Amino acid sequence: MKNTVLSFQKAKTDGKKLTMLTAYDYSTAKLIDSTGVNSILVGDSLGNVILGYEDTISVTIEDMIHHGKAVCRGAKNALVIVDMPFMSYQISVEQALENAGRLMKETHCQAVKLEGGKNICPQIKAMVAAGIPVCAHLGLTPQHINALGGFKVQGKTEMAAKQLLEDAKAVQDAGAFALVLEAIPAKLAKLITQTLDIPTIGIGAGNQTDGQVLVYADLLGLFSDFTPKFVKRYANIATLIDQAVKNFIDDVDKQTFPGPENQYQIDDSIIDKLY
Repeated sequence: MKNTVLSFQKAKTDGKKLTMLTAYDYSTAKLIDSTGVNSILVGDSLGNVILGYEDTISVTIEDMIHHGKAVCRGAKNALVIVDMPFMSYQISVEQALENAGRLMKETHCQAVKLEGGKNICPQIKAMVAAGIPVCAHLGLTPQHINALGGFKVQGKTEMAAKQLLEDAKAVQDAGAFALVLEAIPAKLAKLITQTLDIPTIGIGAGNQTDGQVLVYADLLGLFSDFTPKFVKRYANIATLIDQAVKNFIDDVDKQTFPGPENQYQIDDSIIDKLY
């Protein structure tokens, strides 16, 4: 059954945990979608995982559209959410609405995600009014990494925790249908989750949120540049790839690949006439 913003809300009401994974291409999206995951996030983390950037700031709206299109072609049941990249929504409500509209129209996704609290509530309200579902994102917001001074846990002081709670209420009131909470203390995430009517999706926010999200490359052991504390590696695909490629190189060197089963045949009489 197709996951929607309504099924997300129903999951919150019913106490059913939501699952979300990132994807950036057709094949991965199709594979992940077939598992029954509730949502696929085309995250601007593609800047790190796919494009090799040190952060997400260099990712463009064109990057998100390009990868979003591919994911949406592969995902039939998961709710596909596409990140709005850095400076695609901060300048004005009009800019935000135009870029969110492009993401929806050109990728065929079902929602967009943007970082921030009270400061971006006017943008959220305008998008929702235009029929664009919005997922908010608070806590460690990677697009603000320079202002935050690095990848650090957020909301640890009384003032910071209070601000996060207020921002969470604000984005809900602005119309966000869900909220990602990243790298905040588990007890604070639990409080926010209990306070809000919309579902929370945690990443490094404990197990009392309404759901969890991970970068698929972290989950599968494909990305090794850095591994956050909150990542659980469910497989080590990198090792399998390494061995498979080495086996391929060895087979080519020994001429055991391609074997007879991998080759096309032609009658010897035809070849003889070519000499």
